[in-house]
Amino acid sequence: MKTNLSSGITLTKIPERFYHPENAYEHSLLARFEKMPTFIYESVEEGSVASAREIAREIETRRQDSRNFVLAISGERATRRVFDEWIAMHKAGELSFDRVTIFLINEFYPLTNESGSILAYLKEALLNHVDIRPENIHSPDGFMNKDAIYDFCRRYDNDIADAGGIDCLIMSLGHRGRIACNAAGTPASSRTHFAMLDNDSRKEASRLFRSTDLVPPGVITMGLSTILNAKNVVLLSWGAGKAQDVKQAVEDKAGDSFPATCLQNHPSVKMITDIQAAGELTRISRPWRVSSCEWDTKLIRRAIVWLCRLTGKPILKLTNKDYLENELGELLARYDSAYNVNIKIFNDIQRTITGWPGGKPDADDSNRPERAVPYPKKVIVFSPHPDDDVISMGGTLRRLCDQKHDVHVAYQTSGNIAVADEEVIRYCEYLRDVCLRYTGDETVRRKAEEIIRYLRREKTEGAPENPDVLFMKGTIRREEARTACRYSGVKDENIHFLDLPFYETGAVKKNPLSETDVDIIKKLLLDIRPDQMFAAGDLADPHGTHKVCLDAVLAAIDDLKNDEWLKNCRIWMYRGAWAEWEMDHIEMAVPISPEELRFKRNAILKHQSQAESAPFLGDDERLFWQRAEYRNRATAELYKQLGLASYEAIEAFVRYIPL
Repeated sequence: MKTNLSSGITLTKIPERFYHPENAYEHSLLARFEKMPTFIYESVEEGSVASAREIAREIETRRQDSRNFVLAISGERATRRVFDEWIAMHKAGELSFDRVTIFLINEFYPLTNESGSILAYLKEALLNHVDIRPENIHSPDGFMNKDAIYDFCRRYDNDIADAGGIDCLIMSLGHRGRIACNAAGTPASSRTHFAMLDNDSRKEASRLFRSTDLVPPGVITMGLSTILNAKNVVLLSWGAGKAQDVKQAVEDKAGDSFPATCLQNHPSVKMITDIQAAGELTRISRPWRVSSCEWDTKLIRRAIVWLCRLTGKPILKLTNKDYLENELGELLARYDSAYNVNIKIFNDIQRTITGWPGGKPDADDSNRPERAVPYPKKVIVFSPHPDDDVISMGGTLRRLCDQKHDVHVAYQTSGNIAVADEEVIRYCEYLRDVCLRYTGDETVRRKAEEIIRYLRREKTEGAPENPDVLFMKGTIRREEARTACRYSGVKDENIHFLDLPFYETGAVKKNPLSETDVDIIKKLLLDIRPDQMFAAGDLADPHGTHKVCLDAVLAAIDDLKNDEWLKNCRIWMYRGAWAEWEMDHIEMAVPISPEELRFKRNAILKHQSQAESAPFLGDDERLFWQRAEYRNRATAELYKQLGLASYEAIEAFVRYIPL
């Protein structure tokens, strides 16, 4: 079973020479916009293993010479697979930590219990599985008195110096250039210090807690000067969500508004990324600026959209001069004139637009995204959480139902941790009052009162969630999803709740994807044998629930890809309320009318528990329906700016071809 197929999705095929140059000369040409050594790997696994093994070699070299190795590490998700490789090497007898001294890069402050600390996370992720000496583990103290912070921070830097300085510091690149917990404006001279967590840091830290409200307000963190004094720095970035941050850190001018740029001046720093995280670097996203290209339709479309935005012109108004002045003369040589390129790409983008996402019956489908037959189609929409379907493709979902396709919606997880305790109390009070007035059911009434009492008085931070509370939270989300489906036109018998086991831990941290999860999806596919599938293609987060859910669907498809029915099934990927497909990748664009956009908003609002009180809204203050409408309108506006028809909104899709 292949459990990480989403990492292999490359929307634009990047020739290997752009990320693995043959020699130093080629590298200097391709990376001429880069101010920091950047190493690009095809997958998170490949990059993590390479980083882990390189550092491990240094550790072992020092150990053979009876010298200590000082390693600074963080509790960020990007480092987890590096830790996994170190553990595997240690178990295989290839790596020992007996001469390694560890300094944690940061720790939450103030802490109320050990379980929520970064140190506890690192013990579980690495330290408890290797032979490191307990006395060689150094961490900021999240429990100290406030009056002791200044002296402690000074001593922490002195302890690092006494240990011989940091030999290697490994951490991830944070949003908006944050490194460690040093946000914009942190002075380059800063040493270990206390800082208040910004919204991005709180969002990232919430994975260790049940909600962002429980994240401690501050952190004790190494400062930029402490980091810059490390002999070697390894900066990890995975996933498309980091692409813009990687570009700024590597290619922009150094400045304190983007702290990671200070590392451009470090004598021994490495940025390690996968293809997706490197996606906005010039050599990957705008390769025509650094070398001759292997032009295909997608790359040409990307170049033309870029040129339209640069010049402020629609496609059909671009001139030969526009191409020549902006490093696209190769296209003129290939197509003889701007007009020929313009009309080709205009028609290519025009053909992505369809009001028939399931295919238009009795119509010529040679230039349509979907086939005319069979009609009606059996359709499955996979939704990671019980609201992603309507948030991401609510207009298309309703259109498919209105056009008489047999539409099934499969909710992959219960979403039970994303319900606030207040919602459960409200429903339990309702249940209790109904029992008192009508049924006289003492068992149900007592259980409702027991849950209310637990949530109001007995629940403790860090403890596993109560099973009864999880059941109530899952039920709330299930019934909200059922209501939204009915509103969208999906039949009751076509609503499926898969409750994939990987999710059902009762905590923010989930289990790895297993064969049991994939088998559940395979059974549904074999029961329905759809003609068309939709799945959430959010590739931005390489570790989150959406990615695991996509991997589960793709693993099931991989196991069944030789079945005749699946060979005739089209698979489309949508994106959520967080981001949209880039124009050069869109293969199907479904226009949404003002009335349909209102219906979509109402469907999203059926998920009442995911409004203002939802635990995982993130740092975007807009509600989900507002984010979705903004995203859909922005896509429609881009089509308009390129010179195509003007629509109220557009939902966009990319086709997945089984690997």
